[in-house]
Formats: sequence, C-alpha cells, structure tokens
Amino acid sequence: MLGFMKHYKNASGPHLVITPKSTLQNWINEFEKWCPSLKAIALIGHAEARSELIRDVIIPGGWDVLVTSYEMVLREKSLLRKYVWKYLVIDEAHRIKNEHSKLSEIVREFKSKNRLLITGTPLQNNLHELWALLNFLLPDMFAFASDFDNWFTTNEMIGNQDLVSRLHRVLKPFLLRRLKSDVEKSLLPKKEVKVYVGLSKMQREWYTKILMKDIDVVNGAGKLEKARIMNILMHLRKCCNHPYLFDGAEPGPPYTTDQHLVDNSGKMVLLDKLLQKLKEQGLCQLLVEFTSIVGSSLFGDFGSSLDA
Repeated sequence: MLGFMKHYKNASGPHLVITPKSTLQNWINEFEKWCPSLKAIALIGHAEARSELIRDVIIPGGWDVLVTSYEMVLREKSLLRKYVWKYLVIDEAHRIKNEHSKLSEIVREFKSKNRLLITGTPLQNNLHELWALLNFLLPDMFAFASDFDNWFTTNEMIGNQDLVSRLHRVLKPFLLRRLKSDVEKSLLPKKEVKVYVGLSKMQREWYTKILMKDIDVVNGAGKLEKARIMNILMHLRKCCNHPYLFDGAEPGPPYTTDQHLVDNSGKMVLLDKLLQKLKEQGLCQLLVEFTSIVGSSLFGDFGSSLDA
C-alpha cells in the first residue's frame, strides 16, 4: 500500500509504522523485499544509538518510512509528535484497545493524515475495546463511547442475530478482513493430529498429591472458590506437562541432563521418540512450545541433549 502511494499517488511519506519489537526487523526486511524504492529506517536501540540515528538520519530526512516499537514510542514521543505522518500504521493494534493506557494516549497525539490498524483480534473482550480502536481511526465519527456502548451491548448481542448484523454493517466500511486461505493459495490444508499420552509413574504420584492437598474442594465438601479451583487446574496442567516444573521434584543437586528428563514425563517420552525418528528420516521439524508452561530451562536442557 505504501509503495502504491509513492509510485501512483506521489505520496512518499513520511509514514510511521509502530510494531512489536519482535516483528520490527521483519517489517524492515519486507520493505526491502517488496518495495526497495521505499527507504525504511528502524528507530530502535539504546539511548546513545538512537540519538546518533536521530541526528544523522532522521532529522536530515531522505527516508520514507520510520519503523519503531511500542517502547520507543513512549521514549521518543517528543520527536514523533513533530511530524505530520502521511500514514500512521499500528501493527498488533489491540495494544491500544484501552483508550486510557499511556501508549494509546500518546499515539492519539500524533498528527497524521491517514491511520491504519492491523490486528487479528479487533474484538477481544468487549465492544468498548472495539470503540477505542474505531475512535483512534475516526475520532469525529466515533466520538462518544457511551453512544457506542448503548447501541451495542454484549448482553443483548448474545443470541440476537439482528445486532450482530448491525455490527457487521457498521464495521464493513472500516474493516478489511483477510484470511490465510485468501492470500496464500499454495499452502496445503492444515492437518491436525491429537495424540493422547498416558502419565509417567512420577506424574501420577504428583497428580494424586495435588488432588489430595485440596481434597475438600475436589469432592465439593468445602466452599467453592473459583480462585482455588483454577489454581488446582493450573497445577494439574503443569503436572501433565512435566513434574519437574514443581520445586523439589527434580532429583538433585547435582542436577543432571540425562534420560530421567525424558522418562518422567509421558509427553516427553513420545516427543523424544518422534523427534529421533524424524531426524533419522531427514524430515523438517518445527516445534512450538510455551516456555511459561513447559519451562524455558527445562526445554533448553532437552534440546541440548537431543542435539548431542
């Protein structure tokens, strides 16, 4: 789009792209790949490096797109306020769903002729958050949250197809939805296989220990407290992943990285067999894991032992 604006509308910038730090370099790479005529620069790094970039590159001009992160917006807001941006683009735009957050307040102060939000979840928790996004795009049209909230209430929407249709009509002029199936025709349909794995002996012991600790809640004899139930479920989930996620479960010190790391988790036993087989066959393996659940050091130890 920005390339089209430059070559067909003679609008080369300046444009501002605000993105998560993790995808910032990818934005730069995509500009270089698809539209190398657009000069994109990244505002990132420590204070000294940023000062040098601002002095030597940004202030003199000659660039089209400035790509920066949410954190840099908070730190360099005085600089970014000085420009009138042709396009202000925010990736993962649900970050400004709370109009009272610091980031949301700051980006609303930026002067821009056009605004574009990119998000996979325009509607997450409630319709007020959707209003906050629309208010950022068109503050004059969506000026009052109370009017929007009164017109669309979450309770009324449940089972009410008329209000859902009304919401679609309101969003249609402002929302361009693209599915993977629309833009990537070469990908084969995703094949999902669920494999049920039994618990190891150690997992069964810890599973029982967790249940016995709050047996009154489990049996319904005690006072039902949502927080306690959720806490039990979270601990059971951790146990099903690996008992070593609990303090005192892993034998040691000394702590060793050997077969017990695999044997004490049913999931790891299966994973170890699968990866070894795939490695022998020379097949590509992409493993996605949640380190907050699995444990970053635990999984790192397993990966190191597998490579060895």
